[in-house]
Amino acid sequence: MKKYFSLVLFAHSIFALPFAMIGFFLGVTTTDSPFRWEKLILVLLCMVFARNSAMAFNRYLDRNIDAKNPRTKMRDIPAGKVSANEALIFVIANCVFFIASTFFINNLCFYLSPIALFVVLFYSYTKRFTALCHLVLGLGLSLAPIGAYIAVTGHFALVPVLYSFAVLFWVSGFDIIYALQDEDFDREENLHSIPSALGIKNALNVSVILHILSAACVIIPVFFTEFSWVYYVGIVFFCSMLIYQHLLVKPNDISKVNRAFQTLNGYASVVFAVCFLIDAYIRNK
Repeated sequence: MKKYFSLVLFAHSIFALPFAMIGFFLGVTTTDSPFRWEKLILVLLCMVFARNSAMAFNRYLDRNIDAKNPRTKMRDIPAGKVSANEALIFVIANCVFFIASTFFINNLCFYLSPIALFVVLFYSYTKRFTALCHLVLGLGLSLAPIGAYIAVTGHFALVPVLYSFAVLFWVSGFDIIYALQDEDFDREENLHSIPSALGIKNALNVSVILHILSAACVIIPVFFTEFSWVYYVGIVFFCSMLIYQHLLVKPNDISKVNRAFQTLNGYASVVFAVCFLIDAYIRNK
């Protein structure tokens, strides 16, 4: 189990999982849909299975590329910790478990589950033909809040879609920052990314634009839903983390990319979600 957690970087679930909780409790607190523990557990299982599938498939598909890259050659498959066949079996098993879990949630989730899987798995191919691969990754993670909302309510709504766009722009922006490390390698291997296509300075400018859009998408819901002051604290913290990571990473110094990528974005999602949940409790007690 430990080697598979390493394969899928389970700790990185901290990015999308808090937004899934936002979508879930948004459905509970703003509609007539009741809170049910079994549904919450099923949503959490779907998050785990979908992310396991996506990450393991990415590691499986990129195993030969990772072996060439000095930064990634010690990842589990190139290093021989997990075989390619083991990783593929793990992917298939998690896909099956994901679809099975949606079956017990509601019909809409079940019918949409193959589309969700296609999106999160398709990302692994995109670096081979488009620099927009970062947006596809963001799209995959953006399914978390709207998917959790649909699990509770059985229908779409505007506010959870706004949170999905917030995730889309946020993840795309910080994935561009993360990809700065491989700018030269990607160009040499004919792989596509915003940094390899535009250079570090322009890539950071694109990331800034995406993060401005993300900030806007966590602010706009205040015009459609009544929030307490706690939610505004969450907005300020989330936006502060976006600004701070751009202060850390500069065109002439990308040495702090990992800190900006994992630490700051992890804080951003968790604290923002906690503020949302406390706000929801205050408004509904």
